[in-house]
Amino acid sequence: MSSEPKPETPSVKGRQPHSQRTETIFRSLATAAGATIVGAIALIALFLLIRAVPSVMANEANFFTSTEFSTTDADHLRFGIRDLFMVTVLSSIFALVVAVPIGVGIALFLTHYAPSRMAKPFAMLIDLLAAVPSIVFGLWGFLVLAPQIEPVQRFLNEKLGWFFLFADGNVSISGGGTIFTAGVILAVMILPIITSVSREVFALTPVSHIEAAQALGATKWEVVRMTVLPYGRSGVIAGSMLGLGRALGETIAVLIVLRTAAQAGSWSLFDGGYTFASRIAASAAEFSSALPTGAYIAAGFVLFALTFVVNALARLASGGKVNQ
Repeated sequence: MSSEPKPETPSVKGRQPHSQRTETIFRSLATAAGATIVGAIALIALFLLIRAVPSVMANEANFFTSTEFSTTDADHLRFGIRDLFMVTVLSSIFALVVAVPIGVGIALFLTHYAPSRMAKPFAMLIDLLAAVPSIVFGLWGFLVLAPQIEPVQRFLNEKLGWFFLFADGNVSISGGGTIFTAGVILAVMILPIITSVSREVFALTPVSHIEAAQALGATKWEVVRMTVLPYGRSGVIAGSMLGLGRALGETIAVLIVLRTAAQAGSWSLFDGGYTFASRIAASAAEFSSALPTGAYIAAGFVLFALTFVVNALARLASGGKVNQ
């Protein structure tokens, strides 16, 4: 009886060097990809600092407290970010206050109340808002929304004018070109982001948690309050911060809607002026010499740093996790 030699199968030990090389290559590629993002951000920050420092050193006004922004004379620069910071923060925070409750409500409706036949097309419709160009929102806000919400602004100014947010601003309420109007438009623009992230997180709520609450006799609202909202809290915060980042950097829509002001603002929703982004965009014609350009780059660096602070605070508020 002849015995044929059995084909040799590669041993596990023989495969280990190849697997280790593959693992090393993959780890190196993943590390390089992550380092690329960090390096790009660091290079952007370095570029902004290098271009901004000479202008800040030549500035004849206080960069942080001055309300002036005059860069027409390169030999006598006078610029400050006080009003730019005020308008940017106030319009963005107001947009967040308006958009978050509506976005969370829509997300809860789509995930736990609406029939699936209705939820899918409705969710697609909300997501399509994110694809609308910002200039369309700006034109809509200027021509349609601003005149419609002018009576609301007048009512708030008359009834709550004793509170600084609703006190008389540095522009007229007529026409609606105020921070209030800009905030409402920004709220519509960031609504798809907040709704989308919140919807995805709410949909991931463990079924066992929901069934346990129902077994205890909880109503629909109690189930949402005790299981869905706590589980999705950090996701809602993350989506809100993404929306806030979009609002902080929005340019064209705010530039079209917000009316310029001759006087300094007073932290009223009925003020006018410029945000960081809209001011830089409106003054692009002045980017012909180094020092005036550096003044706007310095303002851009503050906006750059502001977005980092916002994201850091979001991380702390959400516990560093996407959900819990």
